[in-house]
Amino acid sequence: MKGFVTVKVTLAMLMAAIVDAKIYERCELALKLERAGLNSFKGYTVGDWLCMAHYESGFDTSFVDHNPDGSSEYGIFQLNSAWWCDNGITPTQNLCHMDCRDLLNHHLLDDILCARQVVSSQNGMTAWYRYQAERNSKYMSPILRA
Repeated sequence: MKGFVTVKVTLAMLMAAIVDAKIYERCELALKLERAGLNSFKGYTVGDWLCMAHYESGFDTSFVDHNPDGSSEYGIFQLNSAWWCDNGITPTQNLCHMDCRDLLNHHLLDDILCARQVVSSQNGMTAWYRYQAERNSKYMSPILRA
């Protein structure tokens, strides 16, 4: 019975996160990123941030990806559980001092603050592999590049 209750509570928490999730439109996200002061932050433009979010999550705040090393990546910026947030499963540095589930809703302030911390680290935006691969691709959408 206890296991059944745990499953129900877990499902309820996941449903609450999904209900509060959002897939942003490009222009809406660009405006939010601009207002958050990300244009020219550490030399990156809003276009860079849009490109990264597009290739990492498709602008989906509820996106979770699982890695071969057992870590997972969360939210619109795909912040990794081994380094940036705590998912309660993966050993973590938790450098953003946050629960990974907090990255799965439409409230972007905590995501942005953590992503700023990632970009402020020695790797900058090279921390996002999909972004790096697409940023260097000749096929990258001109809309995202602008």
